[in-house]
Amino acid sequence: MFDTMTLTKIVGGFCGTLLIFLLGNWAAEGLYHVSEDGGHGEEIAQAYVIDTGEEEGAEEVVEVDFAEVMAAADPGAGERVFGKCRACHALDGSDGTGPHLNGVVGREVASVAGFNYSGALSDAADVWTPENLNGFLESPRGYAPGTSMGFAGLPKLEDRANLIAYLASTE
Repeated sequence: MFDTMTLTKIVGGFCGTLLIFLLGNWAAEGLYHVSEDGGHGEEIAQAYVIDTGEEEGAEEVVEVDFAEVMAAADPGAGERVFGKCRACHALDGSDGTGPHLNGVVGREVASVAGFNYSGALSDAADVWTPENLNGFLESPRGYAPGTSMGFAGLPKLEDRANLIAYLASTE
């Protein structure tokens, strides 16, 4: 069953496979060699430059006013954004992991009776104005360091404005 010829064939197969891999490595190294300085052998220069009239790397940042975005906010779209808040907050007056949010726009900060707030919220603002809510919803931990709210925030200004418009409509 296992004789010398079978063993010779197995060892020969492994040696042949190793030889193929070594030759493949040698060919790939020759084709795709990267020199010590990170280049690909000879220096390559750009043939021509197309002038677009703008400086390279200069991006124009458009600053959008929150009041303008808030004026155009859509409460229907804010209801969809509220789905991210629904896990911890309710709109029916009952508290969950977080306090209820019906009537939050214009309400004093940390004013829901019986809810244990972190002290960081009281230090951040006095009343939940749309501007204060915008800052808090953008980055809760950045707006009120030490807050117990674990939500990362809403990066899009439109989403925040729509959510605030929706919360204002639920009073």
